Amino acid sequence: MRYRKADIVARALEVLDAYGLADLSMRRLGNELGVQASAIYHHFANKQTLLAALADEILERGRRERTATAWDEQVLEIGRELRDAMLAWQDGAELVATVRAFGLGASRPAEDLDQALAGSGLDEETRPVAVNTVLHFVFGDALAEQTQIQASSAGAIPDAPREGSDFELGLALVVDGIRAHARQSA
Repeated sequence: MRYRKADIVARALEVLDAYGLADLSMRRLGNELGVQASAIYHHFANKQTLLAALADEILERGRRERTATAWDEQVLEIGRELRDAMLAWQDGAELVATVRAFGLGASRPAEDLDQALAGSGLDEETRPVAVNTVLHFVFGDALAEQTQIQASSAGAIPDAPREGSDFELGLALVVDGIRAHARQSA
């Protein structure tokens, strides 16, 4: 059976969610699809391009309608959407953050944040730093939460998954810092 690129990505997401990023190999994916791993290379040049497609699909599936009009509320919406999209998949935060760090994909949140921050009053040199600061906070929070949940579930640590989250407050603090910097430099 011939598979389309979208079919491979969909199955790869299932494998990711079932086995985790460390066990998502081209061989395992090929077995899941009933093809030789080499058949996947017809659609993806290497595993990194497959992972980039997975990260982009995770972000696409996590998209929500945005309603905010003020820049700071837009940043909060984008941050929440990104976090929720990554947490919806096992190792989603690690995957998306890695793909972004390697410059292979997962660029939409940065582009959306840059557009939102255009209205903040930040200068052109500072805006990319603000984008990366928001991304680093969201990636870090989601990765810490996923790691804690997975370690707890596997019995590797005695802690139960945390009940509450300080994500909202943390993201608000980052946005407050951006706002204060923009005012100071205006």
